[in-house]
Amino acid sequence: MRILVANVNTTQSMTDSIAAQARQAALPGTEIVGLTPRFGADSCEGNFESYLAAIAVMDKVLSYPEPFDAVIQAGYGEHGREGLQELLDVPVVDITEAAASTAMFLGHKYSVVTTLDRAVPLIEDRLKLAGLDARCASVRASGMAVLELEEHPDRAVEAIIEQALLAVREDKAEVIVLGCGGMAGLDEEIRARAGVPVVDGVAAAVTIAESLVRLQLSTSKVRTYAAPRPKMVIGWPLAAASAPVTP
Repeated sequence: MRILVANVNTTQSMTDSIAAQARQAALPGTEIVGLTPRFGADSCEGNFESYLAAIAVMDKVLSYPEPFDAVIQAGYGEHGREGLQELLDVPVVDITEAAASTAMFLGHKYSVVTTLDRAVPLIEDRLKLAGLDARCASVRASGMAVLELEEHPDRAVEAIIEQALLAVREDKAEVIVLGCGGMAGLDEEIRARAGVPVVDGVAAAVTIAESLVRLQLSTSKVRTYAAPRPKMVIGWPLAAASAPVTP
């Protein structure tokens, strides 16, 4: 089984960290391939960067030359999952939905701890769109920018733990969800300090993707996620195409 794990930003070191976490969660025999978009922002923390990343991830996935069995979009609260589902015949799992749905098996309510405050509304909207907001106690910002998670990991952990503890005490959360792909691998330390289950979206997404492949299930194509209708698409950047293409 081969699973593509697509980072939503262009920072290669973050792709490497996300892929490493995915490999730790994967079953023996599952190959994890980390993908870095060929264009876009070095971190995604707002709507412009998120929409840009949606196109960049579709571009990168569609230009991957080998067969694959599933795709994971490794950006928390990012746009684009629906487009991938239209374009692909294999399961597409977004870490936002994977983490939140997993958290609901573990407690009555969960809280998300993310990066900057400006990302909070995007995450709230994505959870509402997915129908996962009813059991979300809160979405809290750690105040750490995405790239700071790598630059200052100790400070990042302390900031996340502070918000996790506040979510448990003040918001009555029983589970904490890590609200950024760049937080992959921090779950064990935060779990030990916060005293509640902590869900890493990358690990959760890998487990769900493997299960869907083993069950031979994929996205329904009868309506919402049917393949795009053939038409002229001008300027689509797929694989540096120099002429209009039809997806």
